[in-house]
Amino acid sequence: MRLPNSTYDARSWRLAEIAPDFAVEDVWVLPAEGARQEFPDLVHQIAEGEGAYEGERLVILLFVVRQMLGKLFGWDRPEAGLGARVTSLRDRLPKDAIFSERGPDQRAAPWISVYRTDREWVGEYAGRTVHALMHVGWVPVPGKADDCRGEMTILVRPAGLIGRLYMAAIRPFRRFVINPAFFRMVARNWQRHRANAQ
Repeated sequence: MRLPNSTYDARSWRLAEIAPDFAVEDVWVLPAEGARQEFPDLVHQIAEGEGAYEGERLVILLFVVRQMLGKLFGWDRPEAGLGARVTSLRDRLPKDAIFSERGPDQRAAPWISVYRTDREWVGEYAGRTVHALMHVGWVPVPGKADDCRGEMTILVRPAGLIGRLYMAAIRPFRRFVINPAFFRMVARNWQRHRANAQ
């Protein structure tokens, strides 16, 4: 379920202090609910991406097309990414002990981990079109004393006009095809995790 973008601002995340120049693209509820201490399990599952887009032919086709366009236009060349065109968000982190845990990189996607706390995990990606952040938060469930649920926010800093056009072009595919498939994967893996934990 998609949430209003203002939901992110209302949560007082540490990321808001570190990356105020990134705009919220969208906020989603993740199909994962559990105890406070289970957040690392959710992060691990998202990073591992077990069964990612299994049977999702349209999603796989979109990724193939995106990869081809990326090669054609040089969107994903090393000189367009982190450490070249843009500096990593890790260079902005305060020296707090809370940021000592980097967290896992995504295995099946281009997200590089920036940090993980007991309730936040941030990954970043940069190419010629955009510098993007994926923020996964663990928020209390109203009416349930010890339970939390996952929320995912995508934040972006487009690279000029080409970046803004790129984000506008992929928005419907992300919202209506890729994200729902991603959430189905999260739901399957979280249900398996919860069954094994009992």
